[in-house]
Amino acid sequence: MTKLPVVSAKKLVAALAALGYETDHQTGSHIILRHHDPPHRRLSIPNHREIARGTLKSVMRQAGITLDQLLEIL
Repeated sequence: MTKLPVVSAKKLVAALAALGYETDHQTGSHIILRHHDPPHRRLSIPNHREIARGTLKSVMRQAGITLDQLLEIL
């Protein structure tokens, strides 16, 4: 099994944009992304240089993507 990559918030937002997520707004240090297709999912990404592995796993689960899909996009 492949390890989770160390990803910055900027790279993660770009990868999620390729999946159809758009930046909705930013509140403090968190970037809020929104997907326009039903069920209109929203994700909150902390604007850090390195996203913690647990946070990255949680974002992947909420976005409904696998590690392999994320690695392809990055």
